[in-house]
Amino acid sequence: MDTEYEKSLKSLETENYWDRNYFRPLGFRIAKALRNTGITPNAVTIISIFIGAAAGPLFYPENLALNALGVALLFIANILDCVDGQLARLTGIKSEIGRILDGLAGDIWFALIYTFLALRLNRQFDTNLFFIPAVLSALSHLLQANITDYYKTVHLFFINREKGAEFQNCAEVRRKYAAMKPGIGKVLFYFYLWYTTLQETVTPKLQKLLQTLKEKYGDDIPEDLRLSFRRSSSRLMKHCIDMMTFNWRSLVLYLSVLTGYVWFDFFFEIIILNIILCISIFKHEKICKKL
Repeated sequence: MDTEYEKSLKSLETENYWDRNYFRPLGFRIAKALRNTGITPNAVTIISIFIGAAAGPLFYPENLALNALGVALLFIANILDCVDGQLARLTGIKSEIGRILDGLAGDIWFALIYTFLALRLNRQFDTNLFFIPAVLSALSHLLQANITDYYKTVHLFFINREKGAEFQNCAEVRRKYAAMKPGIGKVLFYFYLWYTTLQETVTPKLQKLLQTLKEKYGDDIPEDLRLSFRRSSSRLMKHCIDMMTFNWRSLVLYLSVLTGYVWFDFFFEIIILNIILCISIFKHEKICKKL
């Protein structure tokens, strides 16, 4: 395998099938082309935000051509979402603000998408009630994406110190936030603080495991424990957690919009993915308790 390509990834272990075989290789080629142009990872992220946000209004009309254009824009935005992280790792231009922006990108895309899907359904059924599932979908999405990202970051932490460098607990984030000067950076970091607080709140057994390992081994967790956690975590990602990533979520969205069954996307977000989320948390906590 191309070692430079592998360097552009967080880890092959945390990549799902579609990213590993299609989106990441394409993102790597684009990142390599941009590496010496002066274009920064944050600039790529901002461009992706605007492209992805433009998809939302195109899902409002009952027009297959415009809907397909919206699908194409969201598809491009997702590729750029791969590019920014890979470019950051290839160039060494990394920042916590960049990581926060990257996380916000998907939230902005889908906030607009859910809004315009609700407007479309409200018009079809002559009601305003579809704003309720739109809000529930947005909140569900936020929690699902949050926990999915956390489990993948924890998995990286159990690979080695370098891979787990981005892993931070809430106390560390709170200290950094308190030390920051007022400004847009501190505002964005506040959302990151809220993000990490939520992650730790819903994973008590994981927090207990991390605390126990820290007290017993410091930063030198035995390799057999690392491997045991990663084996269990990898199986859970493959069969549960990866279903809450962008690829599955967007596939259902595309099919819902292009077939005209827009309501099914809300059903998928609120019912199906939340069931998968609950199963994932239960199984992950069980893994941590066993260790």
